[in-house]
Amino acid sequence: MIPHAGGVSADEFRAALSRLAAGVVLITALDPEDDPADEDVAAGDGLPVGEDAGMTATAFMSVSLDPPLVMVSVRNDSRMDDVLERQPLWAVSVLTESQRNIAGQFAMKGRLSDRLLFASVPHIRGERTGAALVKGALATMECRTEQRVVAGDHTLTIGRVLTAHTPNIESNPLTYFRGRYRKLG
Repeated sequence: MIPHAGGVSADEFRAALSRLAAGVVLITALDPEDDPADEDVAAGDGLPVGEDAGMTATAFMSVSLDPPLVMVSVRNDSRMDDVLERQPLWAVSVLTESQRNIAGQFAMKGRLSDRLLFASVPHIRGERTGAALVKGALATMECRTEQRVVAGDHTLTIGRVLTAHTPNIESNPLTYFRGRYRKLG
C-alpha cells in the first residue's frame, strides 16, 4: 500500500468509505454520437436521439432544493463521462432491492453493449430527455446538466431536475455497503 501525498493509501480510503451505506441508482442518457438503437425513438418530437447508455452509481445526492439540483460522480474517461460531456440531458432511476440484477449488470466493467442490457430492462422513455427510465423504480428524475466539475479521477455532474416521479411502489431501496448490494433491515 503506497500512501497518497496526504498519507492515506487508496486501500485505506476505500475501506473507510465502504462503511458508508449508499443508495443505488441507474444513470441513463442517449449517446448522441452513436446510431439510434431504434429508428423511431424521438423522431420529430424534439427529444434527443442516439443509443442508450447506462451506469450504476452510488455517489448520487441532492444538492439544492431551489433550484432543484442533484449530483452524480462519474469516473473520468468512462463511457458515461464521455456521454455526459456531449449530452446535457440524462435521467436517474432510484432502484429497489428487487432490481439488484439491473445494478449489477450496469456496474460491470468491460461489458460489450449497453444496447443488449437495455433490451432486458423494462423501461419507458423520459418525456423531457428521451433517456430510459426503469419501470418499477422507487423514483425517477430527468435532468439537464448545469455544471461539470473535475475532482481527482472523477467528474461531478450537477443537473437541474426537470421532472420527478414517485410511483406508488411498496418496496425498499437497494443499498450498497461494504462492497456489496444490501437490503434494509
